[in-house]
Amino acid sequence: MLLKNLLRPAAVLALPAFAAFAPAAQAHVTLEWQSALAGTSYKAVFKVSHGCGASPTRQVVVDMPEGVRGARPMPRPGWTVEITRASLARPYTSHGRTVIEDVTRITWTAQSAADMLDPAHYGEFILQAQLPPAEGRLHWPVRQVCPEGRLDWVQVPASGQGLSDLPYPAAALDILPSSRASGHSH
Repeated sequence: MLLKNLLRPAAVLALPAFAAFAPAAQAHVTLEWQSALAGTSYKAVFKVSHGCGASPTRQVVVDMPEGVRGARPMPRPGWTVEITRASLARPYTSHGRTVIEDVTRITWTAQSAADMLDPAHYGEFILQAQLPPAEGRLHWPVRQVCPEGRLDWVQVPASGQGLSDLPYPAAALDILPSSRASGHSH
């Protein structure tokens, strides 16, 4: 009880300092889970916390990073989904069949003005995909298109730079080493 009462004033004093940084941390499109195991199935939840200024979000476009396979989008009510595929330079085998083309982009588009994501609201755009078998960092370019303007969250930090150094950073995912011998899971 005494420890709880001692910590409460410190927490209250820290709130204004935290609040000063909160808008910047929420100012771009981010992933809900920013780390995952190599070679596993990953549910990518892209969090969109604002529009383009006062303009609502009409479209969200996500490009697949190199090595991400078999992306499948989750539908959103009131939005259409377009899946762009391309031929692979190196086909791979999945579930006993050879895959010669794969998803390179997923685009969600609001069907009407009433379906657009209001700039004061929060929305999630979700896909599932197989992650590469090697550890490292993936950057997911995301384009947010509005009736008045667009935000291209596509910047990748250079060596020595962090995501917070960039005005329009791509969503980042840290791929951690997997302890499993197999590179496949559901």
